Amino acid sequence: MSGKKGTTPQLVVVICLCVFIAIEFIIATGLPERLRESWKDGLDSPVSADGAVGKDPSPSVGTNLEDNIQPPSSGQEDPSVSSSPDSKTEGSDDQPFPESSGDKTEDGNDSSSSFEQETSPVPTSPDNSGETQQPPTPSPSDDKTDDSETDPLSEQVNQIMDKLTLEQKIAQMFIITPTALTGYQRVTAAGKVTQDAFIKYPVGGMIYMSSNLVNSSQTKSMLENMQKYSSELLGLPIFLGVDEEGGTVARIAGNEAFQIKNIGNMSEIGASSDPEQAREAGRYIGGYLSELGFNLNFAPIADVWSNEKNTVVKYRSFGQDAALVRDMVTAELEGLHEKNILGVVKHFPGHGSTAGDSHKGAAIVDKTLQELKECDLIPFIGAIESGVSFLMVGHLSLPQITEKNVPAVLSQEIIQELLREELGYQGIIITDALDMEAVTNSYSSAQACVLAVKAGADILLMPLDFPAAYQGLLNAVKNGEITEERIDESIRRIVRVKLSKLQ
Repeated sequence: MSGKKGTTPQLVVVICLCVFIAIEFIIATGLPERLRESWKDGLDSPVSADGAVGKDPSPSVGTNLEDNIQPPSSGQEDPSVSSSPDSKTEGSDDQPFPESSGDKTEDGNDSSSSFEQETSPVPTSPDNSGETQQPPTPSPSDDKTDDSETDPLSEQVNQIMDKLTLEQKIAQMFIITPTALTGYQRVTAAGKVTQDAFIKYPVGGMIYMSSNLVNSSQTKSMLENMQKYSSELLGLPIFLGVDEEGGTVARIAGNEAFQIKNIGNMSEIGASSDPEQAREAGRYIGGYLSELGFNLNFAPIADVWSNEKNTVVKYRSFGQDAALVRDMVTAELEGLHEKNILGVVKHFPGHGSTAGDSHKGAAIVDKTLQELKECDLIPFIGAIESGVSFLMVGHLSLPQITEKNVPAVLSQEIIQELLREELGYQGIIITDALDMEAVTNSYSSAQACVLAVKAGADILLMPLDFPAAYQGLLNAVKNGEITEERIDESIRRIVRVKLSKLQ
């Protein structure tokens, strides 16, 4: 018995010594790797049954933890999670932290500017291993796109342009008579013959003469059908025009069957020196044209009647005072527009000083550019500043500005350099009627149309031989004489006006 009593204290001493050594070893070496790894992975600690040691993986429990565990950022994902391409968060690659939707500051700006205060590491890009991506710098223009992408009208124009064939684009550059379209001598309806012809030649517009206009119901039906054909084939309205200046040039008011009073010559309205009368004239003419189904009027005249021997525009012009003519022209345009009628300002750069008649041959304007600017161009500049959509260039020869005897309508100096570049006009440029002798005496229909387009014209009015003119222009594009990009410039203007003004 005495032996057993002697061994008990020794055993206790040995056990205590072992425990003491074990504790000293733990203190000296730190936490076991397995314990550290279990905390890093978020697992329960294997040290105690209740997890007292591993329950709170605080960085204060051993200094080595800070090398392996990142403290979670408030409201953010652990950056280590997104270091792999297969573990991306919902945000885009160039955003190191996902943004919460609707998290706005009081001034309406995104609170993403707080990125500058973040200290967590930016995850590496899968495509650029080893390189860090910087948070995007907020910019007022970050959420903006190109105007052409955000402008609904530009998008519509592009959609129409994409659908049009080259042949359809070429056809859109013509405004012709029903006779020229169908080949029939007299046309007073738009039936199957007209529809078939339009499918072959889907022209941009039609111009109607007195012989096409019988009465109100017939005219309405004819124009309605033309709009239907164009809409069904191209998804575009068609220009339906008429010469309705008033006075000596009136296709509707000059026809008793319509029972519409002729408002009289513009020279009489101009003599009043009251632009309000011109505005009322535009409203009156525009009212009955719109009622019949027209959308385009080849008026007003912007020519300043500066040559008393000139009988061509004597009664059609508002007068001899360029500033007054300007005010009258812009007022009449406003009146037409109130009734949804587009006006065609004519005859650039001014027919008022000529003695000849371009219907019968050359009409010469023997003025310098400076002289034109001091008088004839003033009404046209006023119309341009008012935003006119259509401007007609006349068959006027200007020997002091262009090559001798070259009509303005075929001159790059007049259309491109003067009208487009110097005066800044970006609307539709239409030629005067190309069946007039000032053109036909020297050029074929195909030649005239090709030259006019090269000069900068957008719409070709009434060539003498329409099929030849159409084919000539088409051939010029196909053989490279005119680029399709040049054609597209004109078509874009035409389509834009149709979609914005005729819908």
